[in-house]
Amino acid sequence: MVAIWKEAGFFMIFYLAALQTLSPSYQEAAQIEGASRWYFFRRIQWPLLMPTTIFVLVNALINAFRMVDHIIVMTKGGPDNASSLLLFYLYEVGFKFWDQGYASALTAVLLALLAIVGLVQFFVLDRRAHYR
Repeated sequence: MVAIWKEAGFFMIFYLAALQTLSPSYQEAAQIEGASRWYFFRRIQWPLLMPTTIFVLVNALINAFRMVDHIIVMTKGGPDNASSLLLFYLYEVGFKFWDQGYASALTAVLLALLAIVGLVQFFVLDRRAHYR
């Protein structure tokens, strides 16, 4: 909930900017053709907003793994590690238990996983946007 509250406004600024770049002639043409609002959104507006959506999704994924400061401040891992995330575990291994080698290896694995998931998101969503 904290992450959504923190980042929703930031990402909405990008959507607002993207919506302002859309030409009103698309909506006028859809109205002339008799398209419903849902059809206009699904077939015209959403595909045109896909680059912004890809940007937001990749940044949201990266920010989801950077939530260690919220966890440290609010719960310190929570009761019985209930709110412990991977990055919080990395922080504990590296700075609480002083196992720098293991923390470095986990960081490299995390970076590789984030890169793979980000690239998959980018290419799958980008490909879907081009086929519509």
